[in-house]
Amino acid sequence: MTQQKPPNPHGDDWASWGNRLVRHMSNVRSSLVQQTGDENASIDGSIMWDRENKWPLVSRENVWRQVVLASGTAKLAITTDQAAAGANTAYPLTFAILAGSAGVTLGSPTTRILFAEGGEYTISFAAQTASTSTSAVNFWFWPRLNGSDIANSAVQNNLHQNGAGEVVSFSQIFKVDADDYLEFYWATDHTGGSLQHHAATAFAPATPAATLAISRANA
Repeated sequence: MTQQKPPNPHGDDWASWGNRLVRHMSNVRSSLVQQTGDENASIDGSIMWDRENKWPLVSRENVWRQVVLASGTAKLAITTDQAAAGANTAYPLTFAILAGSAGVTLGSPTTRILFAEGGEYTISFAAQTASTSTSAVNFWFWPRLNGSDIANSAVQNNLHQNGAGEVVSFSQIFKVDADDYLEFYWATDHTGGSLQHHAATAFAPATPAATLAISRANA
């Protein structure tokens, strides 16, 4: 494809050159048509701009579908030990958002993880479990959406000896709407069970007690 070059000015007729430059820019600049709500999506591959929501749309199978822009990612961590005051009791986890996050914030209370835009999000969770009990210690981890447990979403593991430790991790996909919030909870059947962080060493960085990675997959 041949790249068009802007017109060069000639002589003192700057008005004529300005008009030619405007025509050139109109030819080479592609603007998305603003959606008004009456547009037909019957032809696949048409692109429009949703002025109200401020994102591009593409037609596919008779539906206008949002084109996901670079937003809705977050890295979160808990850098202090987490202890359970009582056995078989659900406790929310309070994360801190790390640098480089966009479209995901903490709400009030700060256990809530807020989403600026709706869509499908891949969320990866990891926790450093530890035990100071000689008996078996069980752990549970699960998310809540807008204050309600999500069915069939919990993960369970156990430790069998004093001083044992293990990383628990899982990834799930969640469908949320704009301004929805997620919370992550944990519980243990023994107060000797905890989530532990580890300080940096001379050869390795610090290990958080728990981490969370969020990435938007679909609109």
